[in-house]
Amino acid sequence: MKTSKSFYSGFCLENEQELFSEYLIENDFTISGFSYGAIKAFEEALKTSSRVDKLQLFSPAFFQTQDKKFKRMQLMFFKKDAQAYCDNFLENIAYPQKKDTSKYFKLGTYEELEELLMYEWCEEKLQVLLDKGVKIEVYLGQKDKIIDSKKANDFFKDYATVYYIKEKGHIL
Repeated sequence: MKTSKSFYSGFCLENEQELFSEYLIENDFTISGFSYGAIKAFEEALKTSSRVDKLQLFSPAFFQTQDKKFKRMQLMFFKKDAQAYCDNFLENIAYPQKKDTSKYFKLGTYEELEELLMYEWCEEKLQVLLDKGVKIEVYLGQKDKIIDSKKANDFFKDYATVYYIKEKGHIL
């Protein structure tokens, strides 16, 4: 049985799954998501009654190790000038490459940014998926300018196959 959606887009993005074609598995039993979309994919995998064999999380939005001040500042900068914030964000997700991500741009909302900054990945929920037989893959870029990929690697390594890719950034 097919899940309602198989790929979830990142903050300020839509239809960017082609950026991950090198890694992305597209079938009826795999759910995937990029950054903010990784949160949505994870939650979908938890709640769906449909069969899920694999969950692919590309550069999951991982901010639980950041302090409240960092999160407040991000929200303040977004509220002050959302377009400038998003332009900077698009530049940072492409780093260290010079990929043009503008064709995938969709202005994000304050609520989405707040949700991704405040989201807490839960070890118990990861274990629930493992107990259901879901294989979890996490893809992280060593040069990610958005998240601390080393801390994300340390968190996910006991629950997932983690691909820590050298010389790659947020969009791998």
